[in-house]
Amino acid sequence: MSQQVTLTFDNGPTRVTAQVLDVLAERGLPATFFVVGDQLRRPGARALAERALAEGHRIGNHSLTHSTPLGVRDDPAEAAREIDEMQALLGDLVRGERFFRPFGGGGIIDPNLLGRHALERLVKGEYTCVLWNSVPRDWEHPSHWPDTCLADVATREWSVVVLHDLPTGAMDRLPAFLDSLGARDIEVVHELPDDCVPLRLGRPTRGLDALTWLAEGSAG
Repeated sequence: MSQQVTLTFDNGPTRVTAQVLDVLAERGLPATFFVVGDQLRRPGARALAERALAEGHRIGNHSLTHSTPLGVRDDPAEAAREIDEMQALLGDLVRGERFFRPFGGGGIIDPNLLGRHALERLVKGEYTCVLWNSVPRDWEHPSHWPDTCLADVATREWSVVVLHDLPTGAMDRLPAFLDSLGARDIEVVHELPDDCVPLRLGRPTRGLDALTWLAEGSAG
């Protein structure tokens, strides 16, 4: 099996989203944009998300405020607000399957990531929950993240990469990164591997096993 990469972009839309969309369009590559409500409300942001959808990309829910990981307080009202209110804000930007990515506080997958109340909202709403296995920390290393990412994706068959369409300068390196993937015969795909998707349409997958603090009893 050839190596694969699924591209995801978090925390937009911003003015950088247009730049990212241009680069993807030039290469005919798909991605998923996990957008934040506070960003989506900014002038012109919804038009960028609409463009992404029209060009074949997936739009996902990355919480309303992106303020606190949902496992920190594990509060039912907060889970409903951050997940469901954001989904309502997305509206017709979502066609069919509802994708949700929790806020990991720097890409960390630990008990702060999701609480039981958030998991219950995701199951009830039949969400597909999308995690990650490659975080090159582009926001910290805007010039050098491609080298970090290329070395990381070389270690596994299928990587779900987290990048950020934010004005850090990091996305200036996106064309070179994508061209390097192509030169290494690493295929960019839209699909998502089960080990990064603990829920599909609200149903647990084997990926939930990685979230040991949530996995017990979730299948019922």
